[in-house]
Amino acid sequence: MKKIIFTDKAPAPIGPYNQAVLKGNTLYTSGQIAINPVTGALETSSIEVETEQVMQNMKAVLDAAGMTFEDVVKTTIFIMDMNDFAKINTVYATYFNEKTAPARETVQVACLPKNVNVEISMIAIL
Repeated sequence: MKKIIFTDKAPAPIGPYNQAVLKGNTLYTSGQIAINPVTGALETSSIEVETEQVMQNMKAVLDAAGMTFEDVVKTTIFIMDMNDFAKINTVYATYFNEKTAPARETVQVACLPKNVNVEISMIAIL
């Protein structure tokens, strides 16, 4: 059986999907963008602030599933401008131990929901 993961400490889904689904010991998260779950506002004053909000949202989802960033085995980062890669990577790196960091791909895309600059999804295994 699959278990739906939901927390009010991350933005509520804005469509027919869930924040995450736990199947067995594997967690599949939906992409998170920089919506502040308290205010509902986008946090996009800089790419660093935006990335930090995305990672805090992801942390909340992982916490709700009883997991941490150490349990993450795969991430996908979608960005609007590859020129932001280094700044995004600097913030992202603060959440992982480099020696045990997950596999990852980073893809530049034409557009993201609400015209944000970065969206991140993860797969974690207990």
